Amino acid sequence: MEKAEVRKRIRELKRAVPPEEKLRRSRVVMQRLEHTPDFAASRVVLLYWSMADEVQTHEFVERWYREKTLLLPCVQGDDLVLRQYTGPECMVSGEQFGIGEPTGAVWADLEAVQLIAVPGVAFDPEGNRMGRGRGFYDRLLKSTPNAVKIGLAYDFQVLDHIPTEPHDVRMDHVLTDAPMQITEDRDK
Repeated sequence: MEKAEVRKRIRELKRAVPPEEKLRRSRVVMQRLEHTPDFAASRVVLLYWSMADEVQTHEFVERWYREKTLLLPCVQGDDLVLRQYTGPECMVSGEQFGIGEPTGAVWADLEAVQLIAVPGVAFDPEGNRMGRGRGFYDRLLKSTPNAVKIGLAYDFQVLDHIPTEPHDVRMDHVLTDAPMQITEDRDK
């Protein structure tokens, strides 16, 4: 399948899942993230403020921001910059996509980021990820080579194979709400 076909297929599958079911499934995924050794060992974690069709992260961010340094991406032109989440009062609607973004200083120490939870349109068992097509995350992930990269997805977002390009960055793990986890550790 071509990327456009994959995106269309996954979009249709997401639309078929009621919001309360997405939230239930998201809680399973986020609980799995919470129980990984990588999350337990990480002090600086990059999450994302979920859109309605993504694995929901809002409750997780609220639960953990006092315990760890939680960073969220903010769209700045064609790139993502990171800012620390310090509570609900720090959030504003992002200018390009209306996604919640924290205010405050840009987090410049990318070497300090130990774990990144990554949204995606689709993943495959080899840890390949397909995003929405603008390359925001691929560019960011290349600048954080030391961080463990964990894709978060609903089980139907993991396909046998997705088309990849040389600039795509593989995930170290992919966590889903499926009874069995899909991917193994990846070589960095």
